[in-house]
Amino acid sequence: MNKQFITSEGLEKLKQELEELKTVRRQEISKRIQRAKEMGDLSENAEYSEAKDEQAMNETRIMEIEETIKNITTIDDRHLNSDVVHIGSTLTVKCNGETKEFTIVGSNEANPSEGKISNETPLATAFLGHKAGDKVEVETPSGKTKYEIVKIK
Repeated sequence: MNKQFITSEGLEKLKQELEELKTVRRQEISKRIQRAKEMGDLSENAEYSEAKDEQAMNETRIMEIEETIKNITTIDDRHLNSDVVHIGSTLTVKCNGETKEFTIVGSNEANPSEGKISNETPLATAFLGHKAGDKVEVETPSGKTKYEIVKIK
């Protein structure tokens, strides 16, 4: 298993989701199960069956988040050298006359539509360790693409 990374912001979101699932969501599901039980025969009660399935999915997600939090490395970007691209860096690049901005994050936080790319992607891997002004070539399914790193924050 590859080492998983997350920003402190991403970790906080995970913790908030975990809290929501353990408190609010568990209570909602418990109430649904109780209402379904009050309807009588559980063997033919679709509401009860659905609520129990939802309960199982909620508990599975709680376990996944707890396991992730135990095995994750938090990126503390305050102590990293901002001259070099690393996990947690936000960089501005030029490619084919276009300027784009990416933030390199762990796979748990990746969201390409927000410009957050996983450190495990070929694009992020190509940028890691480079400095502003470096030209980087990335192998993509459609061929090689050249990027110039303009700025690193």
